[in-house]
Amino acid sequence: MFLSSSSRKSIAISITIILLLLLNQTTTTLVSSKCTCDDNSSQASSNNNNVSEALKYKLIAMATTLVASIIGVCLPIMAKNYRYLNPENDLYLLVKSFAAGVILATGFIHILHDAFENLTSPCISEKPWGLFPFSGFVAMVAAIGTLIMEALVTGYHKRSELIKAQPLEDEDEGVHHHHNNNGLDSPDHLRNTIVSQILELAIVAHSIIVGVSLGVSQSPNTIKPLVTALSFHQCFEGMGLGACISQAQFKYHTVVIMVLFFCLTIPTGIGVGIGISKIYNEGSPKALIVEGLLLSASAGILIYMALVDLLASDFMNPKMLRSLRLQLSAILALLVGVTCMSLLVFWEGA
Repeated sequence: MFLSSSSRKSIAISITIILLLLLNQTTTTLVSSKCTCDDNSSQASSNNNNVSEALKYKLIAMATTLVASIIGVCLPIMAKNYRYLNPENDLYLLVKSFAAGVILATGFIHILHDAFENLTSPCISEKPWGLFPFSGFVAMVAAIGTLIMEALVTGYHKRSELIKAQPLEDEDEGVHHHHNNNGLDSPDHLRNTIVSQILELAIVAHSIIVGVSLGVSQSPNTIKPLVTALSFHQCFEGMGLGACISQAQFKYHTVVIMVLFFCLTIPTGIGVGIGISKIYNEGSPKALIVEGLLLSASAGILIYMALVDLLASDFMNPKMLRSLRLQLSAILALLVGVTCMSLLVFWEGA
């Protein structure tokens, strides 16, 4: 089997190390950089700061986003135990379409927009950042990179299975037949495994930045609307991730690790932000560049996965193609998901 239990543990540990390094690099950059841009607006915003009240809302945000994340990511995973929400039923496809719409809107409306703002900020130098659309370019490269990685890994697994099936076909026909019918060894299972892990990586990278940004803010007026908006955001996004984890059919301990990893990211990011809030410089040029590049990459991965791995896969499913009613229902669910996540922009900006 291409992905053994030990391999999955190694992947989880590797992803953890990579994200911790990214977080360390980001926070180091934020702390060490100094911004001389727009000092007047910074002074004006400091008049709205109330550290004790802001801390209260940060703690509330840590609790609510944690609960919302648990609810969102666990619903699809627990759903397969119930007849009406089993992955084989139509309702499950509709839930996945809704979740894919949420992830798509997250990439386009939330993350890519923030990346564009960071990389076009007047705080950073015109050359080279003002001469080329880096946010779109990095998003494109991340999407292409995800496609290439999925194709190479899946292709390697497929070729390995073909090589294993060739020798001793007469003597071991029963063994090979059983091996080929093992769902955990199928290319579809491998693809679902890759999709769920890459999707979590992109979501977590974005959540780290969001959590740290909220944690360093000292303005209650900025934090208050974000508490509810981020809670809904995490719930909806968790539904998309949970659906992918459920399809991948991981072992119990792997599911627990992935769920905890997703649920604890924003609360941890907020905690880190609180810790560095006194020495954080919000308009730091280096901070804006690092955040902008990471957000662009996350946006590209999420957009690719929403369109290709989630929507295209389900919308081209023979079961859906045979039923016009199911197709129209899935389209409606997709549009509802996109609309819900898009409307959160007004809530976050309130």
